[in-house]
Amino acid sequence: MPSPVPEKDRNPAPLPLLEQVRRRVRAKHLSRRTEQAYTHWIKRYILHHNKRHPAEMAAPEVEAFLSWLATDREVSASTQNQALAALLFLYKEVLGLTLPWLDKVTRAKPRERRPVVLSHQEVSALLANMSDVTGLMARLIYGTGMRLMECCQLRIKDIDFHQREIIIRAGKGGKDRVTMLPASLITDLQAHISDVRRFHELDRSNNAPGVAMPEALARKYPSAGASWAWFWCFPADHLSTDPVSGVHRRHHLFEQAVQRAIKRAVQAAGIVKPATTHTLRHSFATHLLMGGYDIRTVQELLGHADVTTTMIYTHVLNQGGRGVISPLDRV
Repeated sequence: MPSPVPEKDRNPAPLPLLEQVRRRVRAKHLSRRTEQAYTHWIKRYILHHNKRHPAEMAAPEVEAFLSWLATDREVSASTQNQALAALLFLYKEVLGLTLPWLDKVTRAKPRERRPVVLSHQEVSALLANMSDVTGLMARLIYGTGMRLMECCQLRIKDIDFHQREIIIRAGKGGKDRVTMLPASLITDLQAHISDVRRFHELDRSNNAPGVAMPEALARKYPSAGASWAWFWCFPADHLSTDPVSGVHRRHHLFEQAVQRAIKRAVQAAGIVKPATTHTLRHSFATHLLMGGYDIRTVQELLGHADVTTTMIYTHVLNQGGRGVISPLDRV
């Protein structure tokens, strides 16, 4: 007669709370960055209330934490909203609790900030001080308006040289969109992709695991990650361990490499504006509007869900202070 199963084996200990959050985020197919942001704010919330378990707390504690962020930490409205989203996810998706309307939260004051935009001459100077892969990526970001991570995560199959277009898959909000492929980049991009093939062939000859795939596709097509079509356009030059799956494989080039290269180029070009990688995206949108393209077209190319987000770039149509000519210029 088999011995009885111990009680502790029949009822395994529950997972730690943050691990439950991570698993639920992945089950909802949210991005890695969303997972990191949510776990960060949930941890901050718990520490703020002296490590009490969130199940022991409710709306008053949530309101107190969000108000503290606005009044004591003076965070931006978008940061406060991110913390709110994380806590709503925790209570609804992980703890199975519904919070009432949070009407006692002191709201962070929205700050109206104009995006940093480079002139055509400044963009040319910046790009002239970049080379190799990061220089190609910087030109691609400025020439298409894609985000940095969208550029890093491009796959071979996403670039259509015949149609001169690039498909950006699972961008912000999980949406796909199409943007143009600048004609001036075709030759350099084709040469780069030809060179990248050696990494793919090296991985196949070493029987290395294929590149990371979207979860559903990885289950349906388990061998697709080893195919050339799904390989990264901008792969890292070495293998590393996937922090989620623990698989040792080739990842795309890390975004920090591009950010550091652009920071050096900004300094070398003598640009005094606080320009970053995202400034190239701002400049792309602004220069299109200055060129007479309608705002709906720019919205689609940028992948904005709401045209009001794109409206921040219309300040370029009012050059000078709101388009007003100074009386000094009439003297």
